[in-house]
Amino acid sequence: MKIGLYFGSFNPIHIGHLVIANYIVEHSDLDQVWFVVTPHNPFKKKSTLLNNYERLEMVYIATKEYTKLKPCDIEFNLPQPNYTINTLVYLEEKYPNHQFALIMGEDNLKGFHKWKNYELILENHHIYVYPRISDGKIETQFNNHEKIHFIDAPIMELSSTYIRNAIKEGKNIEPMLPQYVWKYLDEMGFYR
Repeated sequence: MKIGLYFGSFNPIHIGHLVIANYIVEHSDLDQVWFVVTPHNPFKKKSTLLNNYERLEMVYIATKEYTKLKPCDIEFNLPQPNYTINTLVYLEEKYPNHQFALIMGEDNLKGFHKWKNYELILENHHIYVYPRISDGKIETQFNNHEKIHFIDAPIMELSSTYIRNAIKEGKNIEPMLPQYVWKYLDEMGFYR
């Protein structure tokens, strides 16, 4: 089975995440997309980040109706700070019959050459890139690379930051979230 790994804090997961993941799994050779909920990122402010299990619960709620989309908490028990290469090695040992690929936005590909062991990642894994509106150029070495696949997914200019801020300001953002994620957020009073 070929699995696409979609890493993120998903704070909260929104319809943009689902649209991208679903588009990629339906328009590529991937069998499933796993939403890998990343533990607290040292570059993000802790105050705005819900705890790991609350974010995982929202991903579970958002994906439970979709057979090809799955929540994944694999990084919760790995040493921090965690690097993608370590997660990939761990997953390959745990699931030897699966092939793993990365899913990332075009903006992340621009900085991919700075990732730990990025050459090793590219040697052993395919990368599926969805479009994002961003500045800067992609490193020449990644253009026309046989393992990097640009997916013509819709450009989603919806962000979790926008959603958190809008909730705090009392705006109605219900259409931007999967129905049961909105219900869960509202009941729990998150981001207010």
